[in-house]
This record gives sequence, structure tokens and C-alpha cells, in this order.
Amino acid sequence: MGSAATEGQAIMEGGCACRNVRYGLLGKPMIVHACHCTWCQRETGTVHALNAMYEAERVEHIAAEPEIIDTPSASGKGQRIARCPVCKVAVWSNYPGSGPAVRFVRVGTMDDPTQCPPDVHIFTSTKLPWVTLPPGARIFAEFYNLDEVWSDEAKERLRLKRERMKK
Repeated sequence: MGSAATEGQAIMEGGCACRNVRYGLLGKPMIVHACHCTWCQRETGTVHALNAMYEAERVEHIAAEPEIIDTPSASGKGQRIARCPVCKVAVWSNYPGSGPAVRFVRVGTMDDPTQCPPDVHIFTSTKLPWVTLPPGARIFAEFYNLDEVWSDEAKERLRLKRERMKK
């Protein structure tokens, strides 16, 4: 993480409940999703998942390596969940659409999750009826058009990541 620190990028840290798995996040996420789909509700055991999307190289391991668990998903394509091998807390996921290149970091595992409020609420057509969303929140009944929602900086980061993956 020294290179990011010398470039002036902010570094956030996080990890699992027992502190066996620790990570550092370089810079800000591309976007933060609050996903209200029924699959995320079931998998997280709560009203929605809250994931900050980072390029894999911006998620640096500080302590033990997580174990990667292949799990089913609503799409039928599965997902890979990185969990602590000791306490089993999920720290991030990889989904087939972006593969190992993008990590969906669980915001609740960050040392200071207040730094990553949701940018968008997705799949709100299946949100629980007693969940209220804040005024002014960006809300989508299903998913959204990335070009209309993501910042120019985030779109450029994703474009560069895709280019590197082709090589």
C-alpha cells in the first residue's frame, strides 16, 4: 500500500469480526450499491446488501487470506464469496459479470463504514415494505443504466480495468 500512500490516495481498512482477515482499500469505490433483491436479503440475513465496488488491485490484503466459497446466485451463474476461514464473515464477493477483476466489498466490514453510504438503491421492487428510503435517494426498481448513473471517473476506471483484462 505504500505506492498508493505516496500518490496521496486515501486508504480505508476493514476486515472480518475476529480480525484474522484484514484489507486496505485504495481510494474511493467506483459506486456503492444497496441491493434490495430477495437473494441479497436471504444471503445477508438482513434487509439489503451494501457493497462498495473496487477494482481487485485496490483491495490489498493486510493479514490472512480469505477463503473463497462458490455459492449459487439468482442469475444461476453463481458468485464467489471471500470469507474469513476462522469466523466465516463475508468480506467481499466476485460476480460473473465482472469476474475476479471487481470486488464487491461488504461495507459493514469496513472499520469506518460511514465513509461509504449507498450511491444507489437497486432492486427496490422487492425491498421489504417496512424499509423506508431517505428523501433524495437514487432508487431503481430493478437495475440501472451504468452510463446514466456512474460518475465519469468511475466509468473511466471500469474502462481501464476492462482494457487490462483483454491483454
